[in-house]
Amino acid sequence: MNEENELDSTCGVSDKEMTYRFQQGVKIENEIKQLKGLPIAGYDLEKKKAYLEYPDGHREYA
Repeated sequence: MNEENELDSTCGVSDKEMTYRFQQGVKIENEIKQLKGLPIAGYDLEKKKAYLEYPDGHREYA
């Protein structure tokens, strides 16, 4: 009998820890893009639109 619980499917890592790791990965990726001068994708909650933010600070909405 091979029953798998939630922790088995994530190699013993909790949802909270997985969320933290994901957020840190995104943060690191954005820092790398800034250093390379590439645009960073984001989402404007007020306008409810996705955008690309360029190194000079201007945004282009999708």
